[in-house]
Amino acid sequence: MSILVDTGAWFAIADASDRHHPKARRFFLEKAAGQSFLTTDLILAETWTLLNSHLGRSAALTFWETLREAKIPILAIQPVDLEAAWRIVQAFPDQTYSFVDSATFALMERLGLSEAFTFDTHFLTYRYGHKRQKAFQCFP
Repeated sequence: MSILVDTGAWFAIADASDRHHPKARRFFLEKAAGQSFLTTDLILAETWTLLNSHLGRSAALTFWETLREAKIPILAIQPVDLEAAWRIVQAFPDQTYSFVDSATFALMERLGLSEAFTFDTHFLTYRYGHKRQKAFQCFP
């Protein structure tokens, strides 16, 4: 089963001072052998920007290099995902889903991905599928 890794999880792994660092690092190391991790181009861009601004260019480069060396698949958001993301934002006016979150939700739905490594509670509140009865399973 593939687990989508979100920005907050990547950041927590990279930043030893992040409050989620121990849990993120432990989960990633424990699951790396048996699970297939993947991410998106937008999450890569968001994480790069966050790491670069908070920890510096070296940390951002190390992150990107790690993804490349580990051969973590980086899925591209498609135009169909952007249209679906727009519908998601419109369907949940009471939520503050970011552009990246809503596009990620759309991609996950399109590809049938149901698991995410994230600390973002938006992944817990979002519902999809027939009558919006499905929810993502979030780790750790």
